[in-house]
This record gives sequence, structure tokens and C-alpha cells, in this order.
Amino acid sequence: MKMELLLNNLLRQRSNTIFVVILFYVVGVVGIAIPGSQPFFRALIPFALLLSFILIMIFHKSWKRLDNLFAFPLIYLLGYLVEVLGVKTHLIFGHYTYGEGLGFKLFDTPLMIGINWVMVVYCSAAMLAWTRWPSVIQILVASGLLVLYDLVLEHVAPLLGMWSWQENHIPLQNYLAWFVLAAGFHGLLKWMKVRTINPVASAILICQFLFFIAILIFVKK
Repeated sequence: MKMELLLNNLLRQRSNTIFVVILFYVVGVVGIAIPGSQPFFRALIPFALLLSFILIMIFHKSWKRLDNLFAFPLIYLLGYLVEVLGVKTHLIFGHYTYGEGLGFKLFDTPLMIGINWVMVVYCSAAMLAWTRWPSVIQILVASGLLVLYDLVLEHVAPLLGMWSWQENHIPLQNYLAWFVLAAGFHGLLKWMKVRTINPVASAILICQFLFFIAILIFVKK
């Protein structure tokens, strides 16, 4: 009886949290779509990303493993350094520059971008963690999902002041770099045996993806 009660409480907690996440992103779309409130809601984007990340980490279930304590900071650091090199050299993703939409920048690169790499890699891994597919297949499929995610994100980012491309041209190398980096980070999670079964992670990534699509539909340049 106690176990059944505990399971019911966990399910209720997950359902309530997912509902709040959906409502959170719907309000964000409405706020950004209305011209008068757009500057305020655009300024909230870094905090919204950070809040989403914290929520994912709250529902992470394997904090007792030391591997988890090292994996996330390592992906953050590697993701951030790659972005710095990308901005400075234009050799990794192409010719792009960051705006003010992701908050404070160091070396012309927002610190939040490392958090974003950790979050999207973790969430895409969580979407495949429920399957019994071989690790290599999970890595490839999850990385492919992130490229699909980025296909939409790249067109939304300039609208939200996150980053912009020279002459509005998004090169193919950007998507290839995303796939290679995503595969490397997913491989790192597998190698460090980080369990990504998380009841809210998939919902947050899907909400973000739909949020970007809605912004493309309702927000004009």
C-alpha cells in the first residue's frame, strides 16, 4: 500500500510539473508575440533556460554516482569552449555572432550556451533512454533529433536576439558540427554511465521545439 501511494504521488508530481512547463512556454509565446511585451519576455530568455535546466536536474535520479557530478560540468565546459572557438575562428559552425538574447558574455560567447548544450544533450538522451536500442543507435538517433531541433532554432535565434549569421546564411557545416558535437557528448554520457531516465526532460525539449515553431509563426522580423 505504501509503495502504491508513493508511485501515485510521483506520477501526480510529474504530471503537475509537465503541466506547469507547458503553461510556462505558452505564456512565453504569447508574451513574445505581443509587440508591447516582447522586450520584457525576450530579456527573460536566459532565466527561462536556466529554470528549465534546474527543473531537469531536480528530477535527475542518479546524483549518488560520482560520474554524474563530472559529466555535466565537462559537457558544459567543452560545449562553451567549442562555441568560443566557433565565434572567434568561424571554422566550426560558420560565420555567426552572438547577440544579447542569452545574457552575459565572456569572449563574445554567452555563458548560458554551455548550459544549453548540457540541457539539450541530456533531454535528447532522455527521449531514447526508455528504449532497449543499442547505445550506438541511441547516440545516432538522439544526435539526429538535435539536428532537427537546430534546424528550427537557427531561424528563431535572430528573432530573439540570440545570435545571427553573416548575410543570414546558415551553412551546412553548422548542422554537421551540431551532429558531431551532439554524438560526442552523447557518447560521453554513455561512457560515464549517466542514467538519463527523467520524467520531465523529454517534455521540456518538446515544449522548447514547439515554442520555436510558434515563434516562427507568430513573430515577425
